Amino acid sequence: MDGVHDMGGRAEHFGPLPTIDPDEPAFHAEWEGKAFALALLANRVSGANLHAFRHAIERVPEPEYLSGYYERWLASAEILLLDSGILAPGAVAARAENLRGGRVEEPAVPEPNKPTMPSGGGGNLRTVEDSPAFAVGDTVTTRTSVPSTHDRLPSYARGRTGTVTAVQPAQVLPDTAAHFVGENPQHVYAVEFAAHELWGEDAEPFTLTLDLYESYLEKAR
Repeated sequence: MDGVHDMGGRAEHFGPLPTIDPDEPAFHAEWEGKAFALALLANRVSGANLHAFRHAIERVPEPEYLSGYYERWLASAEILLLDSGILAPGAVAARAENLRGGRVEEPAVPEPNKPTMPSGGGGNLRTVEDSPAFAVGDTVTTRTSVPSTHDRLPSYARGRTGTVTAVQPAQVLPDTAAHFVGENPQHVYAVEFAAHELWGEDAEPFTLTLDLYESYLEKAR
């Protein structure tokens, strides 16, 4: 899924990063701590999982996404609650207007529609009976398709060729789990790419390793 969240190597969002302040507080203001707590609570109340939460962040409109870290967390909480029918469309805007002294009719509380999906256990690690399709040293190419749903393959790594450097434990597939249509666990591989393969010959020379699901890969021709 393309969007502002997938900004790696994109000129409009790419540039030097500020130096990290080791003494920077987790929350710069009290409201940020509350937004963090509300987002975690929204995940639980809506019946979401980690992958659905990430997909909700992906759907935050670009202006809100870029306005700040906890702004996007707060917006994603609203999206999750709307998805599950805990909130009615327009409920947050109406309540905010009334708290400001306005007189707006708030929409009726909807019928909850929480997702349900069988879980194979806690966390995301799973056991897969099939043998891994790839081995350390294999040269692989990533898929080129652009899904309209959640996935974990960065756009800058689509259709690129790299080398498998490790076979990781199998994990729940985010592409399906984010939409509550099954865990579909797969083998995961650490794949090393040369920077020029990802960003062209003018890129700074280094290698980048991505953990990628088996369905994202095919053997290089």
